[in-house]
Amino acid sequence: MFSEMKQSAPRISRRTVLRGVGCTMTLPWLESLHAFADTPPASAFPKRFGIVFLGNGVNEDHWSAEGAGAAMKLSKTLQPLEPLKQKINVIDGLYVKALTGQGIHPAQTGSLLSGARISKGAIIRSGISVDQMIANRTGGDTPQSSIVLACEQPMTGYHETNFSMAYSSHLSWQSPDSPVPVEVYPSLAWDNLFDNRGSLLNISVLDRVKGRAEELTRKISSTDKSKLDEYLTSVREVEKRVEGMRKNKDSADDSAKAKNTVVATMDRPANGLPEDLRDHARLMCDIIAIAFQTDRTRVASLIISRDLSAMYYPFLEVSDGHHAASHNNNSDAYERIARFHVSQYAYLASKLDSMKEGDGTVLDHTCLMFLSNLWIGRKHDNFRLPLVLAGGIVGTLETGRTLNYLEAGEDNRKMCSLYLSLMDRFGVKLDQFGDAQTRLERL
Repeated sequence: MFSEMKQSAPRISRRTVLRGVGCTMTLPWLESLHAFADTPPASAFPKRFGIVFLGNGVNEDHWSAEGAGAAMKLSKTLQPLEPLKQKINVIDGLYVKALTGQGIHPAQTGSLLSGARISKGAIIRSGISVDQMIANRTGGDTPQSSIVLACEQPMTGYHETNFSMAYSSHLSWQSPDSPVPVEVYPSLAWDNLFDNRGSLLNISVLDRVKGRAEELTRKISSTDKSKLDEYLTSVREVEKRVEGMRKNKDSADDSAKAKNTVVATMDRPANGLPEDLRDHARLMCDIIAIAFQTDRTRVASLIISRDLSAMYYPFLEVSDGHHAASHNNNSDAYERIARFHVSQYAYLASKLDSMKEGDGTVLDHTCLMFLSNLWIGRKHDNFRLPLVLAGGIVGTLETGRTLNYLEAGEDNRKMCSLYLSLMDRFGVKLDQFGDAQTRLERL
């Protein structure tokens, strides 16, 4: 009887799309629809790629890991990842050769995700970044090919090394001569994600799909009703916080207009950005998590603090700005800064891991990367880079490991070899990327 019903019923997915005015939302995996659905292999789940960036390096005395799986031992700065250590890889010793020996800061950041040679002077030139390579492959399946977010405004002008400050302000490059613009305002990131324009700005995303959600509720189990309600509630909670940020931005725009100035040149919170970086970073992480869960995009990046960052951390009892503090990077104060950034990365990874998807979670189907452009800020040392990967990319990436390439030789510890290996898992097959022609061993 069950098999007959399954054969005669329309074939639908356990992922359902809610359609409303001007938007669609893909829902979480709903098990109660299994009688009418094909049972997909693990490879049928969407693969996602994300990046969280910390500018200016870490405290090298407190960045280490050893062991594997549940027995993995994490250093002080990596402690926020303790609950996730069976789903991460802590990788040491990789570097980007093209960004060594060229000067400090912009010259150490400009092609971090591509390994390309960058240009001095007025004409910027880098390379298409790994996230955009993946976005070009997966973007046709989602409303947005990628989202590129930051918690700090980009810089303009030139560094003393004659490299453009654009290299310090952007990680994601859509072409060799064009970085992807970063979005620093949570309200604009949200509106772009759900196509909020004109009169739709005053209508909740959930109100726009309310009818379809109510119809679905009548067809699913009580367990899935709870899952659906939890999901919709989480979307609404983020939307409410975004609405508060939109009001702040509107006030900032009005103030800038009255003063005949540009809002981007104003300090926070006068510029409409959250005064507390904790609120800003957390909201941006939530937007990425919802973007992945609703399948609005499968590629995202977040610069919490850019290279040459001017960010302040009064909540960490650090008096210096980020860049100045990095010049004393082996201090307790800078360790707290680095650990704060890891905690935001851990928050996003944990959020993705709480989102059930089939027999796994959204994190299990994702590669979420944490990295910086430097190792030791006081020396501007980038001959090895801090790096963590979270998630298993639908079972194609083993996790729960510490991988050290520091003694493997320069040809065997290229960051671009890692990128080639990761792109393979997203169906992007290249013979060469940046300075690498081989995949990273042991990955």
